[in-house]
Amino acid sequence: MNTETKTRKSTMVKAINQALDLGMEAFPEMFLIGEDIGEMGGDFGVTRKLWAKYGNERVRDTPLSEAAIIGTCVGAAMVGMRPVAEIMFADFLGECYDQIVNNAAKMHYMFDGQFKASLVIRTACGGGFGGGPHHSQSVEGWFLNVPGLVIVAPSNPADAKGLLLASIESDDPVLFLEHKALYRSKGEVPEGYYTTPLGTAAVARAGTDVTVVATMRMVPFALEAAEMLAGKGVSVEVVDLRTIRPYDADTVIESVRRTGRAVVANEAPGIGGLGSELSARISQDCFHQLAGPVVRVDGADTPIPFSDELEHLVLPGTDHIVSAIRRAMTQPDRGA
Repeated sequence: MNTETKTRKSTMVKAINQALDLGMEAFPEMFLIGEDIGEMGGDFGVTRKLWAKYGNERVRDTPLSEAAIIGTCVGAAMVGMRPVAEIMFADFLGECYDQIVNNAAKMHYMFDGQFKASLVIRTACGGGFGGGPHHSQSVEGWFLNVPGLVIVAPSNPADAKGLLLASIESDDPVLFLEHKALYRSKGEVPEGYYTTPLGTAAVARAGTDVTVVATMRMVPFALEAAEMLAGKGVSVEVVDLRTIRPYDADTVIESVRRTGRAVVANEAPGIGGLGSELSARISQDCFHQLAGPVVRVDGADTPIPFSDELEHLVLPGTDHIVSAIRRAMTQPDRGA
């Protein structure tokens, strides 16, 4: 629903905070739960001022137990509540993996719809800030093959707000990934309550020569790369997935069939992740339209180091995407 069309400049942190506030107003059965989310406002300030407004009953600080947090959410969702949990760092999702994949994701199926898992798990992911091996991982690959789970990954403040409100409305369990390096990014955000549809990609930039499919922090990098190459006569289309599972294959395939070339950009290591899935799907469904093989941009197959210089070598950025686009453009056309 859309109740307001005016926009205001906002960071992603503030946009998510607005979504949580509006969700709490709209859904009396919604509550927030997590470590230090109360008076402190969470490690990144996302829940700031919500404890003062809604009190202990609806903004609940917890002990340091991710399994207990998500277990509480699953049980609460079964009796009609709409919990929104904060797991401080995505790396700690391993502590509650069983609750997510064997309880929340299977709830509707196991009970033939008698119970639902209407819960959202917000978590900060990604590198680029010197957090080291246990606070910097891109974890979407851990959950890609779990039926029943929705994975959302915004790249800008406006989508973060709309996608989070849509996730709160959803009756499916949603893993909502917030890239830490985007928290302070700014953009125009519509005021009031609105939703951005889950499972729908956005064409962040139209182009005709090559398609770049990206998520989260890779989207602004891809847009920078597209701008750099535009002056050299290369027209780059950037597709922002927004929802990783289920992803909008139709938009991806339509774009690649039109441009004839594809680059897939993802921060996580390449083996067994989103890049693998997208590359396989594009190669299968666009085989006759592709001028050459899909080119991938991935993180290095290594833990993420503390050192800023080493981290820069491990994680992909704008230069990597520019290089991948150039490789895609210089491959010989199979139809020639």
